[in-house]
Amino acid sequence: MSSASADTAAAPDRLARLGATAIAAGRIAIGIGAAGLTRPALRALGFPEPDGSTVALARLAGGRDIALGLHGLSVRDDPAELRRSVLLGAAVDAGDAAAFAAALIRGDGIDRTAAMNVPIAGAAVLAGVWVAARLGR
Repeated sequence: MSSASADTAAAPDRLARLGATAIAAGRIAIGIGAAGLTRPALRALGFPEPDGSTVALARLAGGRDIALGLHGLSVRDDPAELRRSVLLGAAVDAGDAAAFAAALIRGDGIDRTAAMNVPIAGAAVLAGVWVAARLGR
């Protein structure tokens, strides 16, 4: 195998790398919103008037998203690590979708919010899995 072929084989799929970078940047933006503009961000997600515990949990989630996004950007030139990073994010998003679905099923009093966020989190999972599949090629 020539050196040019080896370089091409080691380089991440361009579209997948772009998708992973967009996901990482989006996570950072969402995390900054959740951590820094918490109440407006929660209202945008369907929480009418978040209380202190909801705000604290949103800030924790914001920190999580910032960390995941920064990690994704830091490994963007390593296809295997980028794939792992994207899959980790997709797993986190699946957990978010499951939490909102459980709240909806159990009638936890956030039906509108849960109904809004299950498809958002589900779409994030699908995007992550799609990007990861392309990175695995």
